[in-house]
Amino acid sequence: MSAVEQFARAHVVTDSPDDQLTVPAVLRYDPEADPQAVRIGLPGSHEGSHEWTFARQLLEQGLRAPTTSGDVHIWPCGRVQTVMEFHSAQGVAVVQFDASALIRFLRRTYAAAPVPH
Repeated sequence: MSAVEQFARAHVVTDSPDDQLTVPAVLRYDPEADPQAVRIGLPGSHEGSHEWTFARQLLEQGLRAPTTSGDVHIWPCGRVQTVMEFHSAQGVAVVQFDASALIRFLRRTYAAAPVPH
């Protein structure tokens, strides 16, 4: 089982229609460390990057319908976008991904470590 790392672009969602900030995101999956979890890293403002770890199944479900687990909320936005909302002590980050990038990442994680039946 090998680790999966994929880079993607995330669009930061703000309340200003003029602020269309795109940031690099890193999608990671390490079946040796935790075969049930995925990690998403986003650049931070002051102290480097922020990384959230949550269930791979949550990501898969969030591509089809709104879903929440702890500090992570995921929901589809139209047919080709997925929104993720991350809560931390520093505040809330809301980012939008192309769903195709997330689907590609999930497929790679299942190739690395299929779901046990």
